[in-house]
Amino acid sequence: MRKRPSAGPRWYEEGEEPDYRFTLANERTFLAWLRTGLALVAGAVALTQLVPSFPVAGLRTGLAALLAVAGTLLSAVAYRRWARIQQAMRLGHPLPMDRFPAVVGGIAALVGAVVVFVVLMHPR
Repeated sequence: MRKRPSAGPRWYEEGEEPDYRFTLANERTFLAWLRTGLALVAGAVALTQLVPSFPVAGLRTGLAALLAVAGTLLSAVAYRRWARIQQAMRLGHPLPMDRFPAVVGGIAALVGAVVVFVVLMHPR
C-alpha cells in the first residue's frame, strides 16, 4: 500500500489505512455532531431572542445558557471523538466507549422537561 505524505497528526501514519467507507462514515458522524452542536447554540439564541420571559425569573436565561454550553462542548468534543475512532480503526482496536451522547441527550431531555413543565403550569 502506498504511503501518503504526512498531513495530520502522528497517529494518522500508524497502523493500516481503514476501508474508505468506514473513514467516510466516521467523517459523516463528526459532521452530524457539529450540526447538533450548532443546533443547540441556535436553540439558545432563539430561546433568548424569540421566546417571552418565563414566569420564573432567570429560567429562560438559564436554559439558554445550558443549551449554549452543551452545543459548544459538543462541537469541541466532536473532533476528539472522530480522532479516537479513526485511530482505533487504523490500529484494529475496538471502538472506544463514549458517554458524551448520553450527557447531551440528558441535557436536551432536561431542557425539554423544564419547558413542558413551565408551559403546563403557566398557560396563557
